[in-house]
Amino acid sequence: MRQSKFTETQIGAMLKEADAGRPVNEIWQKFGISSATYYKWKAKYGGLEASDLKRLRELEHENSRLKRLYADLSLENAALKDVIAKKL
Repeated sequence: MRQSKFTETQIGAMLKEADAGRPVNEIWQKFGISSATYYKWKAKYGGLEASDLKRLRELEHENSRLKRLYADLSLENAALKDVIAKKL
């Protein structure tokens, strides 16, 4: 997946500007983002503080690590079952 050029803190600041009353189309132009990107961020990060954003990123990272770990163990388990089935 492509890495965003904006940090969670920057995204939070953009969303707070819009909440403060600044027109949304000015925010798009100022930061060079599309309307779809803005609304996607608003759906994902809307209402979160900076500490919440950091914690969300950590949880996403941990979740992806655990998914990889599970996939590796599942593959190893299937291979061992195949070996046992061939011996019997």
